[in-house]
Amino acid sequence: MKSKYHFKFEDLIIYQKAMDFGEAVDILVKNFPAYELYALSSQFRRASDSIALNIAEGYPGSDAQFVKHINHAIHSANECVSCSSKARRRSYINFEQDEENRKLLSELTKMMSSLRKKILERTNS
Repeated sequence: MKSKYHFKFEDLIIYQKAMDFGEAVDILVKNFPAYELYALSSQFRRASDSIALNIAEGYPGSDAQFVKHINHAIHSANECVSCSSKARRRSYINFEQDEENRKLLSELTKMMSSLRKKILERTNS
């Protein structure tokens, strides 16, 4: 069901993809060992959620603020790469799952970098 209260940042494809990635990670970490609940599972979930949260948080602000939050989102995406690698090394996920995470994170990072570049070009004109 769609809310009758809509926020402009929800229209951003990058935001929608980041939200989807966060949900995919939430499902993925449910298969991690229980002893990882407050360790790698939690870190992976928080980093993946942080991508969309930073996009939403920075959107209504100035261009400089938005760029700052896009940078934070990119850092969170990079953190997710490390979390996924750790999970694969510890055999919590297989190569294909890690590869899918990397594909999605690569796409998200490229989109965020492109958006950041467009904002900076606009502000420097």
